[in-house]
Amino acid sequence: MEYKQIQELIKMINKSNISELSIKDGEFEITIRQENGLTGTPMMMPAPQQMMQQPVMAAAAPTVVPDATVAPTAPVAANDKLHTIKSPMIGTFYRSPSPDKPPFVNVGDEVKQGQALCIIEAMKLFNEIECEISGRILKVLVDESSPVEYDQPLFLVELN
Repeated sequence: MEYKQIQELIKMINKSNISELSIKDGEFEITIRQENGLTGTPMMMPAPQQMMQQPVMAAAAPTVVPDATVAPTAPVAANDKLHTIKSPMIGTFYRSPSPDKPPFVNVGDEVKQGQALCIIEAMKLFNEIECEISGRILKVLVDESSPVEYDQPLFLVELN
């Protein structure tokens, strides 16, 4: 099963009332469980026989801890010139392509649609996240190397 397919399954389960889904494709078997707690984030766990054969492909749901750097959503809705760029996946947030390189963008930078903003690492794959619109970065809403959830706000952008 491809990584993109697993991502789509997680998105669909996250938006549904399904609490558990198991899929078997040849030797590959995956079970996705959605906790009914506060986060609602699905967890991927390999089947027991796969744990013996291959390295674990489990991605534990990150714990949501309130962060003072996250802007409240009410003022954002009031201003039509602001846009929130959200995470398209669960993973780890990185502002730069490598530790010794500068960040892709900083607060105050002008950005164009399609420009790289950050990287989200998921299951040892580094996914470059591109800007959806043109504008100016007002705020970075996530700390470096922090876990992010699907649809979590990453950047606040003022539209041009």
